[in-house]
Amino acid sequence: MDRRSSTDIFLFEGFRFHRGDRELFRPDAAGNAAAVSIGSRALDLLGLLVERPGKLVSKNEIIDAVWGGSAVEEANLTVQISALRRMLDQGHEQNSCIQTVPGRGYRFVAPVTWVDTDAHSAIQRTSLSDERSRPRLSIVVLPFTNLSDDQEQQYFADGITEDLTTDLSRIAHSFVISRNTAFTYRNKPIDTKQVGRELRVRYVLQGSVRRSGTRVRVSAQLIDAATDAHIWADRFDGDTSDLFTLQSDITSRLANALGVELIAAEAARPSQHPDALDYILRGRTVLLKPRTPETHREAIDLYERALALDPHSVEAQSRLAAVLVESVANAMTDWASAAPDIARAEGLVDRALAASPRYAHPHVVKAALVSMRNRWQEAISEYEAALSLDHNMVYALLGLGWCRLYFGSIDEVIPLVDRGISLSPRDPLIGDFYYLTGTVHLLQSRIDEAIVWLERSCNALPGYPLGRSRLAAACALRGETERAAAELAEARRLTRGDLFSSIAHLKARPGAWLGVPKIRALYEATYFAGLRKAGMPEK
Repeated sequence: MDRRSSTDIFLFEGFRFHRGDRELFRPDAAGNAAAVSIGSRALDLLGLLVERPGKLVSKNEIIDAVWGGSAVEEANLTVQISALRRMLDQGHEQNSCIQTVPGRGYRFVAPVTWVDTDAHSAIQRTSLSDERSRPRLSIVVLPFTNLSDDQEQQYFADGITEDLTTDLSRIAHSFVISRNTAFTYRNKPIDTKQVGRELRVRYVLQGSVRRSGTRVRVSAQLIDAATDAHIWADRFDGDTSDLFTLQSDITSRLANALGVELIAAEAARPSQHPDALDYILRGRTVLLKPRTPETHREAIDLYERALALDPHSVEAQSRLAAVLVESVANAMTDWASAAPDIARAEGLVDRALAASPRYAHPHVVKAALVSMRNRWQEAISEYEAALSLDHNMVYALLGLGWCRLYFGSIDEVIPLVDRGISLSPRDPLIGDFYYLTGTVHLLQSRIDEAIVWLERSCNALPGYPLGRSRLAAACALRGETERAAAELAEARRLTRGDLFSSIAHLKARPGAWLGVPKIRALYEATYFAGLRKAGMPEK
């Protein structure tokens, strides 16, 4: 550890901590430094954490340093951490300055500047040249620039910046610089590398807003702060007839696109000694590829490794449960393993929800599981809970669409799918949305429309057998029997086992979600009727 003077001062998030005097200050309404009233043990604990920002400090280290090695209950440490968080995190809607590492200790994740009072200079506490010291998935959203002639449109640009900062903070394991800190860079020349060093972030997002008449164009670019390399750039257009809705839509589309790019960028970083988060990020990236049994098995293996390293990881539990359920639901696994896979997924997701009930992803997995038990209303409630926690979770919209279908509300499905597509128009798995749209058209006997959407789905997800089977049925119903037979043969080739050997076999598959009697009748009149015409035997 670096040597420190007893008069050292640490600056972070507007606070000023005098280590030697054990005093903490923050600006009052007039901008003057006001002393913060907090207990001495909490201040000792704070001093230990801010000396090592970004580094894990174990519980044993804290107890030794703060309590002098005395035998104390762990609850005492929890009380002091809570006191610090109440004081330091005021005004923070999402991230805390102090991160809990379950079962291990705590980490101070806010940027810290150390004022060396002996040398009369301010330097960053962490090694700024060391890229590894920057938190993963750490990003600052710099104020979007208003390029319009009308300077009154600056509020729209600011709204994009603020909402995007909030939405990105919902990404698991993300560290997003607060908008107050980000806005100190407004109207200043931007050196991306310097911003990354000053704020200790790996990524910088810059953007601009240009309005012409009733049209608005928002451009954004994601930059690697260490190398100044552009990772991703895109632009989004819209009409200003409803600025609030436009702002919400553009922000959601940006957040969804950035979530994919950030995870892929982090997963691509080399690591000699991968930890649980490395494996989680790699697993998520694998599942952005076209869906095949191989990608599912690879993702399962990566999540298993993550869970082996950190058995308490809510993210690893939730992600592993999700891919186990998806493998069964999408005919990507052998029937023999379906029941044990579903049982294991249920155990994992229940643990995840018990530990983190306000994390949206486990609610989506829970919804899929109860759907497999034909408990549609319960599944709908879980999907709605996920969306209340993260309104940008497009796969919750997709799952909600399927549940509305199975519950009999077929007319409500396509608007939900359209909403998901609008929020993530370049989603790597957009074929899932096309597949549901095609299924609705097929069930309602709009065969031409069904074929258009199912073709899009098969092109986007070429390894997905259920999409091929839907397309086979639709082609047969339109009288294209030769093509229907070819599509059915491809579905059989892509499937593990004999799922498409007969109508009876297909109906009996685990997770054969056909819904209430009204919807089952529509499946019988269209999907199964088409498969019979395509050559599938009854038994």
